[in-house]
Parts: sequence; C-alpha cells; structure tokens
Amino acid sequence: MIISNGITDENKLKRATDIIIGLQNELKGYIVKGHGPFLAAVYDEKGNLIAKTANSVINETCSNNHAEMNVIKAAEKALGTYDLSSYNLSLYVTSEPCMMCLGGIMWSGIKAVYYGVPSKRVEEITGFDEGFKPDWFNEFKKRGITVYGNIAQEIGEEVLRYYVNQGNTVYQPER
Repeated sequence: MIISNGITDENKLKRATDIIIGLQNELKGYIVKGHGPFLAAVYDEKGNLIAKTANSVINETCSNNHAEMNVIKAAEKALGTYDLSSYNLSLYVTSEPCMMCLGGIMWSGIKAVYYGVPSKRVEEITGFDEGFKPDWFNEFKKRGITVYGNIAQEIGEEVLRYYVNQGNTVYQPER
C-alpha cells in the first residue's frame, strides 16, 4: 500500500513507479559489480535525469557511501552547488532512506522523496540496521519535502533477497 505525507498526485505516483521499477531492474547488475543493494536517482521537475548512483560502502570502503548520499553528491557536482533547493529536484530510491540519508536529504534541498521497500522489510530481509527515525514523515512535511513510499515494494524485496542469497555482506558496525 502506497503511503505519503501529503495529498497523492496520481501523475507523480505513476512516474515514480516507472522510475523505481527501472531502478530495481538495474540494481542486480550493480550488485554483481560489488555494490550494495540500493540504487538512487535524482530527477528535475521536467523529468531529466540529473544523477544516478548505487550504494558503494564496501567497494569504496566508506560507511557514508549510501546510494542516497552518493546521488546527492553527484547531483550537487553536476549542478555546481551544495544547495539543490532552487532546482526543484526529486529523489527516487529503491528502499526507504536510513537515518543518515534522511539527514543528507533534508539538508540537500531535495523537494520530494519516492522510495520502494520500507525500512522494516529491509531489516527483516537483509539484517541491515536502518536506524532510529522518529516521525520523519511529518518532519519532512514540515520542511516542505513530499514523501511517497512502498512503491513497487514486491520487486524491491525480490532484489534484496537476491543480494542476501548471493552471500553478499550485510555491513554494520559491531555492537
């Protein structure tokens, strides 16, 4: 069931579904190349792709290299700015952003977030720790960031199972 922190716009939801399904379909190729099981893209309001990147925590040995953080960095570089707010950009990601990525999204100036698999299912399928995220939907709404979630969730869950079944690393610090 699709969830949102605002009034559902069927046109935006249709476009988001198409984009997220495309990202999910591409993701296995990135996994085979050593990337983590998350892929993100940033588009402008006219539907132009600004940046697309995968999670590269393991293959680039950096815990901050989540797909969302990588794609925000790539979009900022492509547009020559650290503040994306004037570009009216949307972030599309295969799974719900974790705690770290939510902060990066909020401070980047991204205006909308569309995601596939919710964190609870990511954790259940993979064992990743998605972090403590108190009332983030409403906090984003207060800041003018629209969120749509659970888009093409079943396809995304299949990709996450593929990642785990291939014996890939579920990375997190030891506690």
